[in-house]
Amino acid sequence: MAKRNNENLTIADVLKEFVETNRLEQGLNAVNVQDAWQSMMGNGVNNYTTAIQLKGTTLYVQLSSSVLREELSYGKEKIVKMLNENLGKEVIKELILR
Repeated sequence: MAKRNNENLTIADVLKEFVETNRLEQGLNAVNVQDAWQSMMGNGVNNYTTAIQLKGTTLYVQLSSSVLREELSYGKEKIVKMLNENLGKEVIKELILR
C-alpha cells in the first residue's frame, strides 16, 4: 500500500497513484483509445473496424474495407492528433491501418 503523503488527497490523485503503482496505465490507455476511436469515427467507420490494438505508442486498426483504409491513410497524422487530444495526453505516436 502506498504511503500517505497528505491527508487531503482527492480521489483522482489516489486513483492516479494506484494506477502508476500497479502499472495499469498501458491497459487503461488501450481501453481509452478504443473508446476514443469509436466515439470520434462514428458509425460509418466503426462498421468497418474489425480490431483496434495499442502496442506501446503504435495504434493498429484493422479495417474490412480497403477503400476506407486508403481514404483514412491520407489523414493519419490528423487522426493521431485528434485521438491524443481526445485522450488528453500523447498516447499514440503512430497509426497503422491494416
